[in-house]
Amino acid sequence: MAPVRPYWKGYLKLSLVSCPIAVYPGISSTERVSFRQINRETGNRLRQQMVDEITREPVEAPDRGRGYEYAKNAYIPVDDNEIDAVAIESNHTIEIDSFVPREQIDERYLDSPYYITPNDQVGQDAFAVIREAMRVKGMVALGRVVLAKRERVIMLQPWDNGLIGTTLRYSYEIREAKEYFDDIPNAKVEPEMLKLTESILRSKATEFEPSRFVDHYEEAMIDMLKKKQAGMPVSRQHAPPRPPITVNLMDALRRSIAREKVAPKKRRKRAGEQGAILLPIAGTQGTEAAARSAERLSARQKKDRLLPAAD
Repeated sequence: MAPVRPYWKGYLKLSLVSCPIAVYPGISSTERVSFRQINRETGNRLRQQMVDEITREPVEAPDRGRGYEYAKNAYIPVDDNEIDAVAIESNHTIEIDSFVPREQIDERYLDSPYYITPNDQVGQDAFAVIREAMRVKGMVALGRVVLAKRERVIMLQPWDNGLIGTTLRYSYEIREAKEYFDDIPNAKVEPEMLKLTESILRSKATEFEPSRFVDHYEEAMIDMLKKKQAGMPVSRQHAPPRPPITVNLMDALRRSIAREKVAPKKRRKRAGEQGAILLPIAGTQGTEAAARSAERLSARQKKDRLLPAAD
């Protein structure tokens, strides 16, 4: 079910065909473990205060404004109404400029994904026609939209009954790969080494399943916080040193193959253990919590169970 409040509302336009749409963020970072700055002595949270750079006096919210620095300490004051009045069509309309094959878009240009849905019963037919035309032709659309007071190029592609819109970076934002890769020597790979490496690759080949990915750093962080909350001691030692640089490559490849022969059993065992961690923990929420599917548990819900509020 779509969120209650869209991030952006406007129109999708293809030539003379248009329809109202709603745009929702396709990703979220609010589920991550985050920290607040606190007073070490009192344990209270710290709040930042806006201060005039010259007078050093605090400035309250009604007196704060925006300014463009055109010279050192010289600003052109601009208010929100003036910014909002900058009239370009992409403020309220995603107009499709062109259609291109998806494989032609360099992965480096992809930025943030958004879910796009029709926002009115009247415009659903027009939305469906644009979506299905792209699906039949195997093309994606390129348009423009203003998000967070900046015009962005956006790529639209069919996704189920809706569209995925992915903002694209501009060419000047992409660094040239040759600046980093030109100095890498063109090493000649020995056939036997290549064959051994291909064998390791085949042993690790699988299907792409994002649900398998686990943020081990966050899990370790939650474990540390859980111990501290329970009054248990936690380690202050630094992480183990980085693995040594491989000197005898052939020997390392052969030992890697030997290890991969027993690795599948270990991976299956770890997968089973992770599944147990993801299961709901019965507690004050009763049968309702226990009935939830492991796949539908959000990271925030898992953290709430691991770190219950102190009585």
